[in-house]
Amino acid sequence: MREENEHESTGGSPVRRGLLIAGVALLACLGLVAYGTLGTDDRPKPSAAPTAEVTYEVTGTGTAEISYLARGEDGATVVEKDVELPWTKSVQAPVGKAPAVAIVLDGKGGQASCTLTIRKKHIQRATAMGAFGRATCTGEAQAAQQG
Repeated sequence: MREENEHESTGGSPVRRGLLIAGVALLACLGLVAYGTLGTDDRPKPSAAPTAEVTYEVTGTGTAEISYLARGEDGATVVEKDVELPWTKSVQAPVGKAPAVAIVLDGKGGQASCTLTIRKKHIQRATAMGAFGRATCTGEAQAAQQG
């Protein structure tokens, strides 16, 4: 009687089993790729919200806390603390949200002015004075005129 080899009783050599496992894994990956490509909609991606170029400027000396509206569909407010003046920032702000820049002077006081420009057009200027003086400049970002 012939003794069975351990490899023969389990269905083949380790190399064959490895190839079989690799083949099954490859087929599974190909199936997932095919499902991903065939199962997708051809719907257009939603377009980004329209934006307008907005420039915020704070002039003066010393330091201030500056808050302003920045890019994003939700028009999130960005706050920068202990900013050395003068300061300027240009951003794309969502149309339909009112761009604004607000300044708060530190405890040493002084004088600082904020300026708001939308699409290179001056909109508003305001001045803050004294310790913890405050000023805010706001405007309306309209959709661009066609023509």
